[in-house]
This record gives sequence, structure tokens and C-alpha cells, in this order.
Amino acid sequence: MYFYFKSNDELIMSMIKSGVLHTDNVIEAFRIVDRKYFVPEELSEHLYEDRPLPIGKNQTISQPSTVAFMLELLEVKEGDCILDVGSGSGWTTGLLGSLVGKSGRVEGLERVDELVEVGKNNIAKLNMPHVSIQKASDKLGMPDKTFDAILVSAAAEEIPKELFEQLNMGANLVIPIRNSIFKFKKTPQGIESREYTGFAFVPLIY
Repeated sequence: MYFYFKSNDELIMSMIKSGVLHTDNVIEAFRIVDRKYFVPEELSEHLYEDRPLPIGKNQTISQPSTVAFMLELLEVKEGDCILDVGSGSGWTTGLLGSLVGKSGRVEGLERVDELVEVGKNNIAKLNMPHVSIQKASDKLGMPDKTFDAILVSAAAEEIPKELFEQLNMGANLVIPIRNSIFKFKKTPQGIESREYTGFAFVPLIY
């Protein structure tokens, strides 16, 4: 069962009441980066439904409460450098851009050419020069760089250990694996992990 809300504020208040959204900077990011900028015009009547919506090419914009849950797990700070894998229409990339602020950096990766352009155009509406979206290569992530956090918005079949190499020390990776969301943290002792079950995503392809 999905819930419909008339406005972004109603959607945000519902997620706060449910407990999925609770950190001030994440709440503010949802206020600034309204989902309406990232949903196809023909689906405008469904903007604030708490469910995934199709954005073309068999891809979706994720369910708002799931996005909130993942962003809370990611623990982004102002000034961070973030990688967003599977940027789609750019919504999560924009939310991350709000969280890191202009002193930070967000790199979005998307494998579908048409969605790369859609995402770029949507981000351009937000005046976020510190946020970019580019075509994903055949390698997962950006192996020549490291990040303060990595968000993946499509489901892997197994743990993509190559992303661990792209984490700075103390950084978090939040990624769906099959029907669970995993949070991995890079520590001096190794990789810590925690699993949260009961989710569904489009598959991660690379």
C-alpha cells in the first residue's frame, strides 16, 4: 500500500512522523530538492506518492521513504565528496548536493545515456555547480578516486568489494543487495556491515 500526499511538505511530515526521516540536514535537503523537479511531467499527479515512479528505459525514481532511509544511513556531512551510483533523473544526486553544500562535491554516475542528459538538465534547475552527472563506465564506481561516502540506488547481486577501495577511511557505503539495504563502514580494523531487510530496487548493471 502506498500513500499519496498533496505537497512536498505533507510527504516530509509523514516521513518524520514515521521516524524514517529525522536528521535536520536531511529534512532540509528534502525541502530544498523537491521531487517535482525529477519526475516526468506526465506523472505530475503522482509526484508525492510514497512509491517508486518510472522515469523511462526501465528505470525508476526511488520511493521517497526509501531514499530518506538510505540518506540517514549515509551520514553525509557538509564539505564531503560523495559518489552517487545510479543517479537516474538526478533526485538523489541533488539531495546529496544539498547535504554537502557548496564546499563539497557530488559525482553522479548513470549508465543510460538519455537519463544522463535528463539528470544534468534537472540538476541545472537547482544552481548546484558542485554537483555533476556523467555516463558510467564499464567499471563500477570511479576506481581512480576515493570518497567520503558512496550511495548506490540499484540492487547488486553480491557485495561489490571494488567499491570498498573507493572509500576514504571512516566513510560509509549504502547499497541495496538483492532485497536488503546494507551499510558498510570502512574502519582501520576492516569493513563493518549492517543489513536492513525488506526492500526492492531495479538491478545494478555494470
